[in-house]
Amino acid sequence: MTNRIEAAPGAYLYPEFLGGDGQSAVLAALRAVIAEVPLYVPNMPRSGKPLSVRMTNCGELGWVSDRDGYRYQERHPVTGRPWPPIPDAIAAIWAQLLPEAPAPEACLINYYAGSAKMGLHQDRDERAFDVPVLSISLGDEARFRLGGVTRNAPTRAFALRSGDAFTFGGASRLAFHGVDRVLPRTSALLPEGGRFNLTLRRVNPA
Repeated sequence: MTNRIEAAPGAYLYPEFLGGDGQSAVLAALRAVIAEVPLYVPNMPRSGKPLSVRMTNCGELGWVSDRDGYRYQERHPVTGRPWPPIPDAIAAIWAQLLPEAPAPEACLINYYAGSAKMGLHQDRDERAFDVPVLSISLGDEARFRLGGVTRNAPTRAFALRSGDAFTFGGASRLAFHGVDRVLPRTSALLPEGGRFNLTLRRVNPA
């Protein structure tokens, strides 16, 4: 049975869900996606300030951020190419951990290097709040922070390590969350160092 730790109501951490071979398989699939739709630097709405992470997507829809706001769209905002399908090695994790949920439509790929981080935010650009979100970590350890459904709710921090999976739904579907920092050289998976985070979401009601 897969080890599962309840981090908050509806939020579950699956430590070391992917072993070494599983991490390598997902990373190979990820590299193939990035070769087709390269990582790019997104910008904040209105201000145009660049985010510290680089990102790309796979799936029917991809999440983007630019001066016009946050949204889902069918094509890479720089190259104009359609997003490739979610690879089987990644979709299989969703099917195993969320077998009752409709298939994901989007897989956001964030790459954290150097001092990259992600401020507290909610995943609320979707219309299917009844479907959990799945996060998969590859590479260096991240200090992940999880709060409540209001910005001023208390938060707690814990480690997300290479191969860990994390799901949040139910009472935690709209919980604020973010990445305080990434700890360099805590994993040998990525020769270039840093961390990939994959976030799979259902965007539209089934």
